[in-house]
Amino acid sequence: MKNYIVFIGFYLLLGTNLFGQSEKSVNPRSLIAYKANESLNIDGESKEQVWNQVDWSEAFIDIEGHKKPKYNTQIKMLWDMEYIYILAKMEEPHVWATLKQRDTIIFYNNDFEVFIDPDGDTHNYYEIELNAYNTIWDLFITKPYREGNVVLNDWTATGLKSAIKVNGTINNPRDTDIGWVVELAIPWATFKKSYFEKNVPADKFWRINFSRVNWDFELIEGKYSRKKNANGKFLHEYNWVWSPTGVVNMHEPEKWGYVYFSSKEPGETEVFEIPNDEKIKWHLYGVHRALKTYFKKHQKYPTSIKEIVDPTIRVNELDIKIEFERHYFGYNLYVKSPFSKKTLLVKKDGEFIAK
Repeated sequence: MKNYIVFIGFYLLLGTNLFGQSEKSVNPRSLIAYKANESLNIDGESKEQVWNQVDWSEAFIDIEGHKKPKYNTQIKMLWDMEYIYILAKMEEPHVWATLKQRDTIIFYNNDFEVFIDPDGDTHNYYEIELNAYNTIWDLFITKPYREGNVVLNDWTATGLKSAIKVNGTINNPRDTDIGWVVELAIPWATFKKSYFEKNVPADKFWRINFSRVNWDFELIEGKYSRKKNANGKFLHEYNWVWSPTGVVNMHEPEKWGYVYFSSKEPGETEVFEIPNDEKIKWHLYGVHRALKTYFKKHQKYPTSIKEIVDPTIRVNELDIKIEFERHYFGYNLYVKSPFSKKTLLVKKDGEFIAK
C-alpha cells in the first residue's frame, strides 16, 4: 500500500472541490455486452469479426454531464466465460506518455480508466488505469472517499491482458496523430471473493464506468509535459467519461453505468431496462449524500430527513416513502420496494443492502 496516501491526497484536491460542488442530476447510461462467439487476441488491432458486429457506445461526455469533450472517446464490450473484453478508441492529435513503472499515478499522463463494482453495493470496487505506454495502475478500493476508505495499491488484477495501438507516433511533437486504442481482457476470476465462487454474470448487470483523463500539454526541450499556468501550477485536467456523475468525482459508484452481460451473441437482439429498484436506490443515495453534507456543516445528523429533503419519492408513477432510522452507530435509510418486495437499505457508511 505504498502509494495510497498520495493517491487519496490527490483526489481530495482533484477539481475545484471534490465533495463541495453543487450536484447535477444525471441518469446513468447502460450498455449491452454480448457474448463473444470467437476467441480474441488482445493486440489492440481488434481485427476479429466479432468486434465488427458490436456497436460503439455513445461518445464520452464531460464528467459533469453537460460539456462535449474536445476529442471523441467510445468503447465496445464483449465477454466469454473467462474474460470481460473492452475496446476503447480515443481521438488524440498528440499521443504522449512518460510513466513506465507499474502502480505509479497513471492519471498524471493522459489515460484510460475502468471502474467496476460487481455487486453494486458501492463498496469493494476496482479501478484499472492505462497510459499510451500500456503502463498499468490497478487498485482495489474499499469504499468511496466520502466514507473514509482504504485504497489497496498493491492489489493486482492477476491475468489481466492489455494492449495499446497508437495510430500515429508516440511522443513525437513534429506530427499529428489520429489517436490511440486500448484493448483489455479482464478475467472474471479477478473479482472472485472466494475460490469456488461462480461470479460470471450471464444475463445480469454490473455497475461499471469508464473515464479518460486528458491534460493540456507544453513542450519542454521537445518533450511533452502537463501544462502549467503563470504561477507554475499544473492546469486542471479534463475528465471525460462514459456515464457522467454530475460532479468532478468518479468515486460515487452509485452513479456509474449499467453493463448487462447478455448470453446472446452479437447480431441478435437484446433489450435491457434499468430495474425500478435501481431507481429507488438512486434516491436513497441522493438522501445519503445530503446527510453527509448536513453532517459536515452541523457536526450532527438531523432528527428527521424532512429537515433537508422530501422523504417521498416517485418511481414509475408510484409515490414511495424513504424511512430514516437513527441508531447509536449512525443511521439507516430504507424503502420497502413495491416492485420486488425487497427492503432496500443504505447504511451510514454508504453500503447498500437488498433483502
